[in-house]
Parts: sequence; C-alpha cells; structure tokens
Amino acid sequence: MKAISILPIRRNLKFNLNPAKALTWHRDGLNVSQFLNTMSLFFPVGERFFIDSVRNYRDQITDPELKKAVTAFIGQEAMHGREHDEYNNYVADSGIPLHAQEEVVTQLLNAVQAYTPKAFQLAATVALEHLTAILAGGLLDLPEIMDGSDPGYQAIWNWHALEETEHKAVAFDVYTTVIGRDSNPGAYALRTTTLVAATGIFFALFIPFYLHNVRIKGGLTDLKGWRAVAKHTWGKKGIFRNITLPWLDWFKPGFHPWDHDNRQHLENFEALLGDILRDAA
Repeated sequence: MKAISILPIRRNLKFNLNPAKALTWHRDGLNVSQFLNTMSLFFPVGERFFIDSVRNYRDQITDPELKKAVTAFIGQEAMHGREHDEYNNYVADSGIPLHAQEEVVTQLLNAVQAYTPKAFQLAATVALEHLTAILAGGLLDLPEIMDGSDPGYQAIWNWHALEETEHKAVAFDVYTTVIGRDSNPGAYALRTTTLVAATGIFFALFIPFYLHNVRIKGGLTDLKGWRAVAKHTWGKKGIFRNITLPWLDWFKPGFHPWDHDNRQHLENFEALLGDILRDAA
C-alpha cells in the first residue's frame, strides 16, 4: 500500500444550477451534456448503495484513522447524492425520463442487496469506486473537457471529481481490512472479477439510457454533436483513452488506489471551486 494518508472532508456545498440549461449546459451542446447528465442519474442511488456497503462493516474497523475516513466518506457520498438529486430533477423536468431510468438502477441494486453476500456488495462498491475514481481523475487531468461550459454545472462536476479523488481509497481500505489483501487468493479474485462485472453492467445500462436520452431530443442526427462526444471520450485527450491503463492497473497484485498519485489536484480545490467555497463559508 502506498504510504499516502488523506482524510476526506465533508463539505456542505450548494450549486446554483440553471434549470433552463440542464440539457445544453456543456459548450459542445446536447450530445455531450446528455452524456454527463445520463451518468449523473447513477449517482444518488449508487452512492446510497456504497454507503450501506461500507456501513455493513463499520463496526469491524478498529483503526481510528480509517474510522474517521469512513465517517467522512459517508458524509461526502451523502452530499453527492443530495446535489445530484437536484441536478437530475432539472434534467427530468426538461423532458428526459431520468427518474424511470434511475428506478431500473434502484431495482438492480436492491436485488444485489437482497440476494448477494455483504462481502460481494463491498467488493462491488470497491470496484465502482475505482471506476468512479479514474473517471474523476481523467476529468481533472483533462480540464479542457469542461472549459467554456456553464459555470454551475462545471463546478458540480469538478467538486464531485475532487471529492471522489479525495476518498478513493476509503472503501478499498475497508475491503482489505475486513475481506483480505491480495495475498488472500479469494480476496484478490473477488475484487478483480467484480470490477469486470460492475464495468460491464454499468455500460450495459448507461449506453441504451444515453442513446434514448439523446434521441428523444433530436440529437441522433447531430453529426457535430457526435464528433464532440468522440473527441471527449476516445480522442487524443478523451477521457476513456485516459483511463484505460488505470482501469487495467486494478488487476496488478498488490494494487492500491493511491498507486495513482494525483494528490496535486486536491491542491486546486480553491481554484476550481473558489466562489462556491466562499459562498458556503
């Protein structure tokens, strides 16, 4: 494990999102906006699942620093859920069936909680936290993806990415404490196979949701919009190209999230969210 210890901070921030721009807040228009809007629908229900999965093992944590980190992790995830609930409501009010899509995700995660062992639920959380962390890292590494977009929506994505970076090792450290490290073949097999399953299930839901959300607003024939999506995903500075190797790093025995040491982004909290932080003070 990397000798890096970062205690997450629970921040009670509010974002003045403009409901009128919910579908076109990104500078490149509808198709890119809907890509991120569709991703947002997974956050509130997903983060409640993460909180429950970690909370299942909270009483087994004896390390005082990890206990503090778990408390902060739960607080941060709760704030993410609250702010993305408001965000998602604006998208839904603009005619996108985000709540119906969210219900599909809710039913799936409810079934996971009802029919799988708590160890699997924690492994799923750790896997999805890795996916979220590398996406967040990619967003922070490539600020040009958001440059020129509506300031409120840009701020909420930057905030979420920064806090996901800040707490990216918490669930993982809980997992290695209560389930086992990679020297335990069962613990290694569970965490690695779960990432493959979680990534596959996420995109199996995300892609049809996204295409539907673009279609009902007339974006399927927008070639300029699709070129922008391709640029920001698989282009030279696209986020999926950026995270491919970090995704694969998960399978290295002995991997730890802070092997991807991007602490420097946390030093930019003030620069990225200065006005929001001042308003909350």
